Amino acid sequence: MRLTALILLAVLAGACGGPRQPADLVIEGATVVDVQQGTTTSGRDIVVREGRIIDVTPDASAYAPATTLDAAGAFVMPGLWDNHVHFGGGPALIEENRNLLPLYLAHGITTVRDAAGDLSDSVLAWRTQVADGTLLGPRIFTSGPKLEGIESIWPGDLEVGSEADVRVALDRLQAMQVDCVKITENTLTAPLFMYGLDEARRRGFIVSAHVPIALTLDQVSEAGLGSIEHMSYLLRGGSPREADLSGAVGAGRMSPGDALTAMIESFDASTAVATFSRLAARGTAVTPTLNGSRILAYLDQDAHAGDAYLRYIGPGLQKTYEGRVTRAAADDAAAVERRHARFERSAALVPLLQQAGVTLLAGTDAGFLNSFNYPGIGLHDELALLAKSGLTPQQALAASVINGPAFLRVADGYGAVAAGKTADLVILDRNPLDDIWATRGIRAVVAQGRPFDRAALDAMLADVASRASGRSAQPSVQ
Repeated sequence: MRLTALILLAVLAGACGGPRQPADLVIEGATVVDVQQGTTTSGRDIVVREGRIIDVTPDASAYAPATTLDAAGAFVMPGLWDNHVHFGGGPALIEENRNLLPLYLAHGITTVRDAAGDLSDSVLAWRTQVADGTLLGPRIFTSGPKLEGIESIWPGDLEVGSEADVRVALDRLQAMQVDCVKITENTLTAPLFMYGLDEARRRGFIVSAHVPIALTLDQVSEAGLGSIEHMSYLLRGGSPREADLSGAVGAGRMSPGDALTAMIESFDASTAVATFSRLAARGTAVTPTLNGSRILAYLDQDAHAGDAYLRYIGPGLQKTYEGRVTRAAADDAAAVERRHARFERSAALVPLLQQAGVTLLAGTDAGFLNSFNYPGIGLHDELALLAKSGLTPQQALAASVINGPAFLRVADGYGAVAAGKTADLVILDRNPLDDIWATRGIRAVVAQGRPFDRAALDAMLADVASRASGRSAQPSVQ
């Protein structure tokens, strides 16, 4: 109501020649990108007050801004969302993880969805600090620690071995006020997975997951799973034998590895589209995370030792990359070829999922353990891969800035450059609807109404590099 009144007063003041209304920021002369419709509107001034857009108008002369940004010749779109990131590596790496946060902003990413790690208490604190403006970084939505079985290989899990354990774990997540729940399948049994999914949904949580091979994609989708994380799980949905093979694993008659190989070898595109159409009808989204898969699949061709971006990654986090690099180096030629083939098959599912109407979420899997999958630039690589795999630039952008907020049920506040929306914006030199690579040409970023021009973004990058090298001992709290 207050925002509506402010907008009305501003319009009346301009019409009557009265006193100008206060604004914190006006972005002048922009071409506004409507990602939902895939259109642009030129010659617009964007007016921001108290962290929200209050007007998008051809003439902002009714406002008296504290700050102006010249966006003549530039394109303004909603800030990017990375819908799958990780923070972790243990207490010794808290500061290295925190120092990554400005990397996201410097690359136009104003929101991230944390998909679990072993630093949940820190991430929850950062969520609050970013929201109240005391920490420089993207807005954070987080699952907190994920649900797993006993003696999982992943650090920081809530390990559950019974239905009572599941309820206790979810009690803890509710007390932590997490934004969603994540469940994975390293040692978690299929019955407990389904119980956890049902109980989490009963409590009102959105649930994302890795899918146990003893369950079919239809089973978890029918049970209300919100999203499947990582494209490799979707390969199963193209097998006419998926139900029989999953049942064989559940009954102990077949190993998970053999079942997965048989599913992939029996892949059929028409079966995949039919399965994906059912996922779409039930509202089950997919986060492909192609970039992380591509990097691991092709480590034989690019070992990344010379990546300039490593200057932003602290030594402790770089060390967490070693496990996967070492395992990949041990693969023989046949195993390397299987890696390549599995990635290419996974990427080829993108147009099938789009054709079926599945909601795609652009996310990177960037973070600790995930070798050379870098926070910030990784999302631009992910968007480029989605486009290379068959999406239009508009569809790839929507997977970030439209589908991310919708998945987390906050679409009312995000996803458009329009009055009433949060003032999280990225200002680009070129039109990203014409070329997805245009997202890399960032002139300025606005986060919660606070503008950062190119010089400020470059200073962020320099500071992150300085901290990663150990030249700065101060934490990145602003």
